[in-house]
Amino acid sequence: MRRSERKRLLASIHDVGPGSEAAVDRLVAIFEQHLDGANFAMLVVPDHWGAHPLAGNFAFARKLRGWADAGVEMFVHGWFHKDHAEHAGMAAFKARHMTAAEGEFLGLSQSEAASRMRDGKALVEDIIGREAAGFIAPAWLYGKGAMAALRDSGFALAEDHLRVWVPATGRTVSRGPVVTWASRAPARTASSLAVARLARMTFHPLRDLRVAVHPGDVSKPSLIASIEATLETFATRRTVSRYHDLLKPA
Repeated sequence: MRRSERKRLLASIHDVGPGSEAAVDRLVAIFEQHLDGANFAMLVVPDHWGAHPLAGNFAFARKLRGWADAGVEMFVHGWFHKDHAEHAGMAAFKARHMTAAEGEFLGLSQSEAASRMRDGKALVEDIIGREAAGFIAPAWLYGKGAMAALRDSGFALAEDHLRVWVPATGRTVSRGPVVTWASRAPARTASSLAVARLARMTFHPLRDLRVAVHPGDVSKPSLIASIEATLETFATRRTVSRYHDLLKPA
């Protein structure tokens, strides 16, 4: 089937850092096979759970620089990725049901969120030698403090479960759900497989389709098979695109 010039596929690998290197390498190989090379994004965590810092890890920094040089878009993905805040109300619901203690930016104050965004941007950009593509909060969860900080962060793009937008203006440049998978519990795995299967049958009318994978996905053959089937299905019907393309005039 001829690829549509109007319908786009955007793909990303989350939680990239030294602690996930082997899994990321496997996901990169899958993406390169199905997406015609380095046509995807990476979400880089500066110090995953406080145990895997990028700073000082020169071997992994060289790897990140090589991927960026090849064309991979690099997003800053929080700082620790781990959520230490106490939540109430809707934030407590999101923290409990939408992530496993990884919504780092859900409960941060504006000043703390701004500090982590600024430090993450500086670190990642120093490593890759160019501007970061944007900022995406861990688990796609943003509290009021994070949203306020993001407006003045200097990042070109941000993303949540349902849209991609320009932080400085709030302008939405893409709408639609993210197809993603879950590995941490059998029930969540089964649910994510079912949603991906449904997406392959029904998401074709969407202008933009986003696919996101995580290092834990490589732990289950069923998830790998679903990821490959999903990429193959959409890459043959859409233009494999970059997030930066969303900023271009229609």
